[in-house]
Amino acid sequence: MDAQCASGPDAALKRSAMTVAVLSSFVTPFMASSINVAILSIGPEFSMDAVLLSWVATSYLLSSAAFLVPFGRIADIKGRKKVFLYGSFVMAVASLLCAFAFDEWSLIAFRVVQGIGGAMIFGTSVAILSSVYPPNERGKALGTAVSAVYVGLSAGPFLGGFMTEYLGWRSLFLLIVPLSLVVIYVAQTRLKGEWAEAAGEAFDLRGSVTYAASLTAVVLGFTLLPSLFGAGVLVLGTLGMVVFVLIETRVRSPVLDIALFLKNRTFAFSNLAALINYSATFAVTFIVSLYLYHVKGLSYWSTGAILVAQPVVMAVFSPLAGKLSDMKEPRLIASSGMAICTAGLVMLSLFTESTEIWVVVVVLAILGFGFALFSSPNTNAIMGCVQKRQYGIASASVGTMRLVGQVLSMGIATIFIALYVGEEALSSEHAAELMDSYRASFYVFAALCVVGVFASLARGRRVDGSC
Repeated sequence: MDAQCASGPDAALKRSAMTVAVLSSFVTPFMASSINVAILSIGPEFSMDAVLLSWVATSYLLSSAAFLVPFGRIADIKGRKKVFLYGSFVMAVASLLCAFAFDEWSLIAFRVVQGIGGAMIFGTSVAILSSVYPPNERGKALGTAVSAVYVGLSAGPFLGGFMTEYLGWRSLFLLIVPLSLVVIYVAQTRLKGEWAEAAGEAFDLRGSVTYAASLTAVVLGFTLLPSLFGAGVLVLGTLGMVVFVLIETRVRSPVLDIALFLKNRTFAFSNLAALINYSATFAVTFIVSLYLYHVKGLSYWSTGAILVAQPVVMAVFSPLAGKLSDMKEPRLIASSGMAICTAGLVMLSLFTESTEIWVVVVVLAILGFGFALFSSPNTNAIMGCVQKRQYGIASASVGTMRLVGQVLSMGIATIFIALYVGEEALSSEHAAELMDSYRASFYVFAALCVVGVFASLARGRRVDGSC
């Protein structure tokens, strides 16, 4: 048994790792969620239609997803703290560039760079926590980090709406710069040590390039549907992923160990459940923000204040769910959360132009409770079924499922907006068409969550492989 698992790391190291994880877990989701409100102001300034506007969010998610697995592998080989620090620096610089974007294309390009920094952070923060905390404390630690994610998600719409209304959307990107610098300072000065259990192993550059290009094509093609060009890109990306799998089965040190998915049932189905859950829930904030602003006629700040209901409930219950998953079977807790998410999505699909605001708040809270029950237990199951030398890639897989799911979720929403609203700028004049796209999106999301319940249950009982 690994000595660290037997005796446990120093308490000061635990506190430092948790501080870094909590700070970084706040920054990145705050940026993502605040943009969902800020785009209501970005669109008119750059005269962007609804489809192009969605790329302000999607470009960040896409670049993060493409680079997560390669950076997760690099972190296992070169050191997780080192990659984390570089990622935080890239995040700070890219955020500053976004604040000074001069048109829609420069903003989207800088968001791509920001996403690369996010990939370096996502692929290491969970791995660092899992390296420091022993298995019997890991669920609680992950739950606390996940709670910080939801605090960021909570502050995003609320603070983002306030700042957008009174300081302008560029202030959101400027805020990320000092927050990232604080993360860098704490990690550099207080997080002692480095974790590179795969040190000395080769980095699979060919597989990494194939993976990044293929995943980008798959997601890009999906978001461009239903156009023929989008379908073609999707097919090319799928073929590229097949080539990637063949490459990985033939190299000694693959960037992604395919055997984890083929021989580790818990790992495979837990990742699948995460992919489905994020695909079904991420665009909720985006769609409901359009509903509240364009259909209900609320202000930026009021829209953000209402959207806080979901992540606040997530932040409150995630640590409890994580701690519970240390004592009980994560499969059952996560599956219950997925079922509650399904119920919340069905209720959202029933909204009309006259739905009371308090009903919106209650349903968002129900959805937040379901997601809290799902997320940290599911992550605990993933990190608990791999060896320590695979923590970086397992952490990257968690992040990849999240980001790909988020992109797919935005893609589904964008497809229905394109079908019902077209390429015209969104306004209250399109309220009826927007409601049609709203309902169609939530019908699909609810159906996905039903499938997700079965995927979550199919993972089998926990088998801890961390020691």
